[in-house]
Amino acid sequence: MKRLLLALFIISTFNSKGTIHTIGVWGGYYEFVPASITIQLGDTVEWTPYFGLLPMMLHTITSDNIPVGAVSFDQVWQMPADTFFQYIPQVAGLYQYVCTPHIPNGMIGEFIVTNGSATQTYVPDDDFEQELINLGYDTVLDDSVLTVNISYVTSLMLSNLNISDLTGIEAFTSLTFLSCQNNQLSSLDVTQNTQLTSLNVILNSITNLDLSNNTLLGALFCGENLLTSIDVSNNTSLTFLSCYENQITSLDITQNTALTDLSCQYNQITNLDVTQNTALTNLTCGINQITNLDVTQNTALTNLFCGQNPISSLDVSQNIALTHLNCASNQLTNLDVSQNTSLIYLSCVTNQLDSIDVSSLTSLEKFFCYSNQLTFLDLRNGNNTNFISLDLTNNPNLSCINVDNATWSDATWSVANGDIDVQHYFSNNCFGTSEIEEYYTNKEFLKITDLLGREIKAIKNTSLFYIYDDGTVEKIIIIE
Repeated sequence: MKRLLLALFIISTFNSKGTIHTIGVWGGYYEFVPASITIQLGDTVEWTPYFGLLPMMLHTITSDNIPVGAVSFDQVWQMPADTFFQYIPQVAGLYQYVCTPHIPNGMIGEFIVTNGSATQTYVPDDDFEQELINLGYDTVLDDSVLTVNISYVTSLMLSNLNISDLTGIEAFTSLTFLSCQNNQLSSLDVTQNTQLTSLNVILNSITNLDLSNNTLLGALFCGENLLTSIDVSNNTSLTFLSCYENQITSLDITQNTALTDLSCQYNQITNLDVTQNTALTNLTCGINQITNLDVTQNTALTNLFCGQNPISSLDVSQNIALTHLNCASNQLTNLDVSQNTSLIYLSCVTNQLDSIDVSSLTSLEKFFCYSNQLTFLDLRNGNNTNFISLDLTNNPNLSCINVDNATWSDATWSVANGDIDVQHYFSNNCFGTSEIEEYYTNKEFLKITDLLGREIKAIKNTSLFYIYDDGTVEKIIIIE
């Protein structure tokens, strides 16, 4: 009886019921029929027994998710009295309701209340509007959509649709997820979408992105655009930031202390301060113009890719959780990885290193150190047999390489396979070599010639002469 009085009270607040829309309660099949309707503000929703079939068990008509300011309802539906209920919505928007005891059976329904006098939202892009029609938010391709139909939408997937203008997105005020990846956008206004937690605009031509009002944003994907700068100082909830392949020259993430993943490679960044981002686990900042990178505060880092920068010094002694480190193509003269015992992958190619010791890296599987100036290399990590990839080529000043087992290394790594240079050889202890061996290791390889004295590259199954700077010549045949 209290539920009925609530309905009468709600009805009495209006001068007119407008149109009455009937929804059948089909108890035997646990359904509201129809499950979804659209009505005008001022109309009445009326629940009655479906086809006059009186309920044989208890049901409810209970509001679940309704617009802010709307009156909730919770009507018990059972014999003999409570089999009739009316509700007049007072606020436009989406009303979702359930039968509480039969939610597991899928007994749910909804009605959308539109305001006949409400303004339309302008949507000039036909590809955008057509997708809204496909999603059921619009009906006619006429450059507009009823605002109330989109104001409650929380998730919108608009990727790969050739959209060039997202005017109208500002009316999606409930959006928490927006993906418009791979379109033709040159601009995007999300200043009114203050509920956004995830935004993906990858593969567009956007030159500016104002995120100052999106304070709830947790994930931002804006790579492969034309951004020259991006301000994320107000986005303190960010945990994932991907802004790779833009034209960004400066990136301030000092306020984004929750960041765990940062991908900003292929930009023009000259300075990157990550000292405040102590939660970082993945940092990819390669192919920039960064001259200094301090990661001593980022003790949670597991993946660091900072290759192709002019970095001259890199301290990774505090990053003991690192499993992958790529610092290739920098200007490093020294690299101490003795504390990074969890490393699986290490690439330090094309630097100016004259020595490196990876003997403490017992989990190492892939090691690339070609194109350096090595004179000393210690691979004795007790686990050489687990190596999947190795490239030590183009280190002309290196001769003896310390390994776990010289015999195994000779049988596994070779010039022919592109693992080592012709002057490289393996030893269990390079420091224990004889004077003759030491003399051999100090000579520098110059070139390869054929039997006619013509300089050529190494080829298989052919007699070749390897010429060194001390005047010695070795005749070598690489047999396939």
